[in-house]
Amino acid sequence: MEKHPKKERSMVFIKPDGVQRSLIGEVIKRFERTGLKLVSLKMMVLDADRCWKHYNKNDEWYEKKGARSIEERKANGLQVDKRAIDYGKEIIEALIKFMTSGPVVAMIWEGNKATGVVTKIVGTTEPLTSDVGTIRGDLTVDSYEITSVDSRAVRNLIHCSESPEEAEREIALWFSDQEIISYTHLQEKILYDVNLDGILE
Repeated sequence: MEKHPKKERSMVFIKPDGVQRSLIGEVIKRFERTGLKLVSLKMMVLDADRCWKHYNKNDEWYEKKGARSIEERKANGLQVDKRAIDYGKEIIEALIKFMTSGPVVAMIWEGNKATGVVTKIVGTTEPLTSDVGTIRGDLTVDSYEITSVDSRAVRNLIHCSESPEEAEREIALWFSDQEIISYTHLQEKILYDVNLDGILE
């Protein structure tokens, strides 16, 4: 049986920079205001092996991102001494170093178009070019240029799933079924009830 659209889920990490900057409550508030339902939450320190599985990148991704790194290095007058694929792999290595550097807050949000709604609230990967009103656009100043110069991961506060399918894969990696709570939230009546029964007394 197919899941109802209101049961779509998104996996979210508040990354170590978000935890260290005391933005946990601000991030949760922004998701709650949309009507998404929090169905699991825990603080944890990630392990590198599972992080590699989590990011799940292939050679095509490494080549593409590595080519962009080469362009940025050239634009900043830096030496290019590796292949694009090697620079691409370094992006994930730096990201895993960052993601395992301190505690993160892992969450599952549920609701209609959950992955799309979360992605819209979070903003694009680079904070510098994220829209005003998004978490990354409002709350941090990092850019691809400085991360390329400093050879480190972009510190953009949040990880979120890019699709419902990716969310399910990520959730299975970090959460057990017992950690995900199935419950009714009062706001679901106004968001999803077809007939709006039971609002008026």
